[in-house]
Amino acid sequence: MKTSRRTVLGDLERAVIEHLWAQAEQAGGVTVREVHDAIGVERGLAYTTLMTVLDRMAKKGLVQRERDGRAWRYLAAASREQLTSDTLHQTLGELAGEQRRGALLHFVDSSTPEDVAALRAALADLEARQAADPEGRR
Repeated sequence: MKTSRRTVLGDLERAVIEHLWAQAEQAGGVTVREVHDAIGVERGLAYTTLMTVLDRMAKKGLVQRERDGRAWRYLAAASREQLTSDTLHQTLGELAGEQRRGALLHFVDSSTPEDVAALRAALADLEARQAADPEGRR
């Protein structure tokens, strides 16, 4: 999933996408009614509010939808990991040279030892993949 706009989710969009990720195993996605029943009722939201939010999320490329009779069925367009990665790339893409390096350094410097170890492991995996396929084919 690559979106042209910055992928910053509001509170309601975050709740909707979290619900879609939780329901990912449900073949064919979920309807607005199912989203409303799961998160809209407890928040006191109108059905039409969630319908609008899901429509806007579809236009942003955050969710995919497919017609099912008179209703739409919605699925997250990307996994949590993909969306996080895209958001990081978009943010870093706004920075140049030393600003980018400084942001990365600040991020790593403020990370937990566990996060730093996970980054090291991810970099080692990437280097191993690149060594195995220097032309970058996946």
